[in-house]
Amino acid sequence: MSFFPCSCPLSCNKTRSECQKKSTHHQSEPSTSTSLLSQPSLPLVPSLSSPLQSSTVEHQCLATIKDHSSYVSSLALSGRSLFTGSSDGEIRVWPREPPYSTGNIVAAGSGGVKSLVILGDKLISAHQDHKIRVWKTIDDSKYKCVATLPTMNDRFTSLFSQKSYVEVRRHKKSTWVHHVDAVSSLTLSHDGTLLYSASWDRSFKIWRTSDFKCLESIEKAHDDAINAIVVSRDGFCYTGSADKTIKVWSKNDKNHSLVATLTKHLSAVNALAVSEDGKVLYSGACDRSILVWERLSNGNDDDDGGLHMSVVGALRGHTKAIMCLAVASDLVLSGSADKSLRVWRRGLVEKDGYSCLAVLEGHTKPVKCLAVSVSGSDSSSYYSYMVYSGSLDLSVKVWNLRVSAV
Repeated sequence: MSFFPCSCPLSCNKTRSECQKKSTHHQSEPSTSTSLLSQPSLPLVPSLSSPLQSSTVEHQCLATIKDHSSYVSSLALSGRSLFTGSSDGEIRVWPREPPYSTGNIVAAGSGGVKSLVILGDKLISAHQDHKIRVWKTIDDSKYKCVATLPTMNDRFTSLFSQKSYVEVRRHKKSTWVHHVDAVSSLTLSHDGTLLYSASWDRSFKIWRTSDFKCLESIEKAHDDAINAIVVSRDGFCYTGSADKTIKVWSKNDKNHSLVATLTKHLSAVNALAVSEDGKVLYSGACDRSILVWERLSNGNDDDDGGLHMSVVGALRGHTKAIMCLAVASDLVLSGSADKSLRVWRRGLVEKDGYSCLAVLEGHTKPVKCLAVSVSGSDSSSYYSYMVYSGSLDLSVKVWNLRVSAV
């Protein structure tokens, strides 16, 4: 295990971008293409961000963790623990704050880890091998795989029924409970009763967390791989795809139905995040822009404009693809293939727009994943945050932010 105090050197110009859309079943993989450097960043969408306002924030890189032998693809926080997943299938658990010792291995070699979420005392992981795995704490340092989705019961009950088979590719069928390509993203409903999984197979599925039964599968939800899925506090589901669109879904009775298709991005949508009140959606794509969408209505079924989102502007500053997004309180954090993180703050009133508070530099390759937690107020005038960033440079960096309350 390697642990380094972080000196946060400035990033250089030589990068590998995760920008180019590949086949209809695969998310963008690292590419040496520089075509996106000259691509307009949504010129018709107004900019919401003001120039860098570093006087309102103090930031420090507390540590760099280097223990993975493959790039860090996912992060999750639970209590005092930080979970990290890598592209070689390894999951490790660490203390959330320094000092760091060697991270305990939760799992190894189960297919590249694409996403991690926490549900009570369980860790749920999505993998390149099309599986979702559920891990449970045995003690403080040991974890056991207690389920693999779809469960044996789901697989058995669907095996012998012709109605359970759906066409996944030309001349190929599979049972509807199975993902047939990498599971790219996971998210939980606000009450924790439902698990949502999105896949490069263009579908997303809903699982009941009490027994992990598959309740619903939306096949061909997009025309290309789904890279991101989030669910708002009030139950709306958003999916972002390599087909350049974001789709809004609403649950009616037992099933989800399409409400709206958002089409402003010029290239693959890689990341989504939703505000804590559910009224603002953020989307990041290979076109280097973070779009800000706001709810137009309260979403009543009898409201014609219900549930639609309207783009109000873009946050600009990154020079390459947006790879990940996170929201905490009034802050939005973004990680990019340009090897940097940016910290944005939403204004108190709409006319204030957004301020870029800080640019966090130090990674030597694209930033792939983010996690953030509010540490609390360390005085009457500052709020403190812990930020974790995982990168293709095989490292996780731990940052402390102190943001002015004004």
